[in-house]
Amino acid sequence: MSSDPLQNLQPIPPAHETNEETPAIGGGLPIIEYWAEHTLSPEGPKIWKTLLHHSACLSCSWGTGGQKGGFTNETGEKLQRCMKSVEAISAEIQPAIPPQIFAQRSLADLQKLSSRDADRLGRLGFPMIRRAGADYYERISWEAVYNIAATAFQKAPERVASYSSGRSSNEAAFLLQLLIRALGSNNLADCSDLCHAPSTNALTAMFGTKTSVVSLESLKQSDCVVLAGANSAYNHPRLMNELIELRDRGGKVIVINPVMEIGLVKFGSPAFPVKSLIPGSDIASLYLQPIPGSDVALFIGIQKSLIEQGFLRQAYLEAYTENWQAVVEQARSTPWDEITSTCGVSQADIAAAATIIGTAKGVVFGWAMGITQHRNGVDNVISIVNTALMSGNVGREGAGVMPVRGHSNVQGFGSMGVTTAKLKQELQTKLEHLLGKPLSKTKGYDTRSLIEAADADKVDTLLCLGGNLYGANPDSTQAKRALGKIETIIYVATKPNLGHFHGLAKHNTIVIPVLNRFENPHKTTVESGNNFVRFNDVGETHLKDADVIPEIQFLTELAARIHGNYPVNWRWLQDTRYIRELIGQTVSGYEKIAKIDETNEEFTIGGRILTEPKFFTPSGKAMMATTPLPDLALPTVQELGVPESAKGLLLTLMTVRSYSQHNTVVYQIGDKYRGIPHRNCILMHRSDAERVNLQQHQRVTVQGNAGTMTNVEVIYGAVRSGAALMFYPEANAIFSAPVDERAGTPAFKRVPIFVYADCSEI
Repeated sequence: MSSDPLQNLQPIPPAHETNEETPAIGGGLPIIEYWAEHTLSPEGPKIWKTLLHHSACLSCSWGTGGQKGGFTNETGEKLQRCMKSVEAISAEIQPAIPPQIFAQRSLADLQKLSSRDADRLGRLGFPMIRRAGADYYERISWEAVYNIAATAFQKAPERVASYSSGRSSNEAAFLLQLLIRALGSNNLADCSDLCHAPSTNALTAMFGTKTSVVSLESLKQSDCVVLAGANSAYNHPRLMNELIELRDRGGKVIVINPVMEIGLVKFGSPAFPVKSLIPGSDIASLYLQPIPGSDVALFIGIQKSLIEQGFLRQAYLEAYTENWQAVVEQARSTPWDEITSTCGVSQADIAAAATIIGTAKGVVFGWAMGITQHRNGVDNVISIVNTALMSGNVGREGAGVMPVRGHSNVQGFGSMGVTTAKLKQELQTKLEHLLGKPLSKTKGYDTRSLIEAADADKVDTLLCLGGNLYGANPDSTQAKRALGKIETIIYVATKPNLGHFHGLAKHNTIVIPVLNRFENPHKTTVESGNNFVRFNDVGETHLKDADVIPEIQFLTELAARIHGNYPVNWRWLQDTRYIRELIGQTVSGYEKIAKIDETNEEFTIGGRILTEPKFFTPSGKAMMATTPLPDLALPTVQELGVPESAKGLLLTLMTVRSYSQHNTVVYQIGDKYRGIPHRNCILMHRSDAERVNLQQHQRVTVQGNAGTMTNVEVIYGAVRSGAALMFYPEANAIFSAPVDERAGTPAFKRVPIFVYADCSEI
């Protein structure tokens, strides 16, 4: 091995080398073509009006918008809207669904729709109900809605729950948690339970904070980014501009992903039309493809190499961390052959990553669901943060750790107290003062335990504020069965999704149509993944003849029917200024929101960005912890229940979103960047397929531990051998995932499957 690990690297191969149908770069001219197609179409004026509206982007937490303008981020940079913004807006400006559609189409018919078909039905235009045993939804009056809902919430507190999505506002989130906690319940399940709960768990234990400690301004001062388990070219396109600028100033990007994603190798950004759009910009300086679920081993390897190369910042550890000796000793004593055999990455490549990290002036470590959606997701995050601390990269400008969150306001919901995790003592004390009583000590249901509880007949009433609880859960059969045991489910949404057709309650399923972020008649706020609060202007809706209301109006009226004037005058809070005053008095770091209507000043939340190594722990030091190497053994073919006649192979499946998808909402059925033509495909390494005589485009059966999918098309792709990729939420039907016991997040990224030729071909 050379003394310089970087000299051992081979050039990054083209991400499409195993599939001739994929493009040479991510992004690029197809983005411009999409923009032109939609913004120059008959819907173009509505799209442009929304793009220019002073409200935050509807898509990911890296979006833009707010008071600086629709295309502008918090540092004043222009041209920061992405294609995902247009996709989301295009879906939201559809016409209202005519009432006769639901009168004519039975639920059996609606259940045949795909996610894309359901979304393209249009906007929800009136409240409706499906009563027990009925085959159709029917229109219902608002008075009837409130009467049924208020009665449903009279159940025992432990039998009442909510589920929420990060597309709603901070104001709606604060109302939701206050409504539920006033009942004496902590059952505040949220979409974050399925994604970044391990990040929240690990960061709280280590730093005493739950979010990114890096601001956008700080990221711009870094000269290295480690991006692990994130496909930002698909899911957080705004972040790609920051990576392009980092590479332009001589910095390096380490990408860690079992799939070689073309957009993370080279990406063409419209924000830089000359230097990037057509030729594409280099993104990854080093691309590592570990075995899915082996991230702890990989990061312990990086830690071990940091020590061996003399990059360990021991003085920093001694001054600012606790338990560092055990972490350093674990890395030093773990044998290299155990590390490399577990993670599947060579010692030379691990050493190269350590060299880049050790010689950089400032490193930002970012990660997404490829890290968190594992049985040991908390340990994965801890191992990343340990690496950042061992290299001295937390608590200064241009360095830190940064969970890359998906939904546009998912982090804001956590800030508002929509969580089943233990609240910060200050927030708990202030909520108890507001409620005039202690909060319930019973731990609430997170998203997975909510489904388990419903399946055990322990839930009577469920309020879903956005999202798709049915579609977001693994084991679709169980999810449908569990939701069917709940007496009353109330769905609050702007558009229909498959959950409204499959997640039917035992007695009453009510769908409430609401206005979206840029249509509200009152101002709202949202929080970005980097702790920046954006202020959304008042808007207007194109649904002139529809019976649609703001979600704030529904929540306040429902709360008033349930609670009267306890603990606040709920109807008074229909003016969102008063909600913001409550938030400013209750949520630490949000004090400025109380005056935002007067100042119009957006702000970075206080006490979260770490520019010096002082942490929010009892000792003021970061609390490091050792992380055991994972057991990655797969079940046997017999344990999966595979037919004896089947000839195929065991693989580790990662379930992912496609290029044109937002959570469970699918905008396009194909994924051109992976060469996948439709949703019923499996991306495999050519050598794996050919080892069992499977050919590209052949149809196969994929079997998990909870079901099978048939007629699945094989697509060769740049996924590491032994692993495979299929689309979420469709693949949810075939597996029941174990969860991380500390965070409740399912292992969507490590699903054991058996792939074999369809029986007709055996």
